[in-house]
Amino acid sequence: MGGRGASSGTSKDGNPYGSQYHSVLSSGNIKFVTKNARDSEALMETMTRGRVYARVEGDEIKSIIYFDTENKRTKQIDLDHPHRPSFPGKHTHHGYFHNESDSKKGAARLTSEEKAMVERVRRLWDNRGGK
Repeated sequence: MGGRGASSGTSKDGNPYGSQYHSVLSSGNIKFVTKNARDSEALMETMTRGRVYARVEGDEIKSIIYFDTENKRTKQIDLDHPHRPSFPGKHTHHGYFHNESDSKKGAARLTSEEKAMVERVRRLWDNRGGK
C-alpha cells in the first residue's frame, strides 16, 4: 500500500507497491499503516476501492486518508498539528495532491461525519490487542 502510483504497481520514483508502508492493524475498510522509512512517499493511491488509511507513528495517529472508487486520494484529516496559528487542531485537506480542492481559506474544520470517523479510528487504535 501507499506511495504515488500504487494502483499501477509502481510509484513515480520506481518504488513497488507495498514497499513504502506496512499494515499494523486492519478493521473492515480501515487499515492502520506506518512508514517503512522516514522518507516514504505520501499515500496517494491504493489498490482497494474506497479504502481509508490511518497513518500512525509509534502510538500516535497522525492522519486519516480517504480514497475514492478510482483508488485515488480524495481528502486527508490531519490530527497531529494545527493548520495555522489561527486554526488550531484537527483539520481536513481536500484533493488528490493535498489541498487543491480546499476553500480560499485553506483547510476545513471537521464535519460531523469526519469527527465520527476520527472517534472510530481512535477507538479501534486504543482497543487493539486487548488494550
